[in-house]
Amino acid sequence: MSNTMLDAMRAAGLAPHKEIELIPDGRIHRYRVRGDKPGSTNGFYVLHESPVPCGSFGSWKTGATHTWREASHKPQTPAEHAELQRQLAAMRAARDAERDKVQAEARARAAKLWERARPATNAHPYLQRKSVGAYGVRQLRELLLIPARDAQGVLHTLQFIGPDGAKRFLSGGKIAGCYCPIGRPLKSLLICEGYATGATLYAATGRAVAVAFNAGGLQPVACALRAKFPELSLIIVADNDLMTPGNPGVTRATQAARAVGGLVAVPRFDGVTHG
Repeated sequence: MSNTMLDAMRAAGLAPHKEIELIPDGRIHRYRVRGDKPGSTNGFYVLHESPVPCGSFGSWKTGATHTWREASHKPQTPAEHAELQRQLAAMRAARDAERDKVQAEARARAAKLWERARPATNAHPYLQRKSVGAYGVRQLRELLLIPARDAQGVLHTLQFIGPDGAKRFLSGGKIAGCYCPIGRPLKSLLICEGYATGATLYAATGRAVAVAFNAGGLQPVACALRAKFPELSLIIVADNDLMTPGNPGVTRATQAARAVGGLVAVPRFDGVTHG
């Protein structure tokens, strides 16, 4: 049974760093995902054995969650079906409670790192290479710290950008609906994917920008900002991923704009790199 769920974990790119025996006790267990840094336990799973083997697994680092159920050709009795539904509900509740705990820990770590850091300057190698300014970001040693806040201004997590442009997030932090604000919105607000793009837009237009960090974050951020600023014109500035099948930048930007009654701006010129 557990080996079948392990196969599903491997197929989802969430294989354990080393072989483990899954424990079917209905509780949340954390583990190190293959490829994650030593000492981390971003992976989680919960497994039930009866009436039908089922479970859930995912990564607090990426936010991915998956459910698994062992295939069975035996019809369930009403009692078995009711018990399975109870277990699935308990599994979701346990997963949500653990997620809340992990995100609270990340908020505390983010706050401590933010306090330790100093305001960044335009001299940081990444900012110089992108020819953008430091707007509300900080620096800790060689790393830029980009804040990810919700619509109420609460700092949930941080994005770290190295001098070479390498990016990573503080593990376990909430990303959905969070953004890095640049400037104060007046009549309109631009929403884009990366910090360098946002800083470029702000410098070029003078309009406030919300950096949503990735294409998947555009719609949650747009919805959060529409609720906060119902009167503003929201403009989703897409990354034009011409070389990527399906052009996810434009596709997600269009979806976000439709969800909030906003506009879409698509770059159609050369020479601008995204960040």
